[in-house]
Amino acid sequence: MFDSVIFDWDGTLADTTFAVVTSFQTVLKEIGCNVTDDFLERRIGIGTKRTLAEALRAKNTPFTDEEIDELTKKKTKVQVRLTHTVSLFEGAVSLLESLESKTEAALAGMSNREVIDKLLDEKGIRKYFNVVVTADEVIQPKPDPEAFLKCAIYLKCLLEKCIVVEDSIFGVQAAKQAGMRCIAIPTGAYSKEELESENPDLIVNSIKERATILDFVLKPH
Repeated sequence: MFDSVIFDWDGTLADTTFAVVTSFQTVLKEIGCNVTDDFLERRIGIGTKRTLAEALRAKNTPFTDEEIDELTKKKTKVQVRLTHTVSLFEGAVSLLESLESKTEAALAGMSNREVIDKLLDEKGIRKYFNVVVTADEVIQPKPDPEAFLKCAIYLKCLLEKCIVVEDSIFGVQAAKQAGMRCIAIPTGAYSKEELESENPDLIVNSIKERATILDFVLKPH
């Protein structure tokens, strides 16, 4: 049995694609940087600053750290205004409720704190998480394991007793680097085959597969 379950946010618990992509496109188009929605979707999970930097590099647009910081602030403001477009995946609340009395839960998302806080309150699910780590609390975004390691520290949980639930290859890679087990769900930008190539410990088609997830999390390991 795992003592702690660490959930990703974007694409794992919630369908945030429209809000994330729209907020990126809004600030990038203002500075004449045109990338496809797919370019941005495939980078959901690596953090705003890194995504912005990769978009600018892809278009050979020079930038400074200060400019990235300013774009991040603008993007966050746009995304906060779009939280009404975000919906929890069917089965997310049911799974969180089922885990509530059995394990501790953490959220490790790569959106910014202002965005995550508003969404947790709007969706009424803050109560399920003992710890919340966002992009604002880490130096290195996924696939670096820093966010997951911080969760383990705050939860006072052994790494081998933590299991991560993720939808992106970056998240699976980060979990593996952290020395944690991982459940992958192809409800984000990455297919089941792409996630399988990263060798997660379990892959399910949907977070609605509550019984399968609970069995894996709660059985002896």
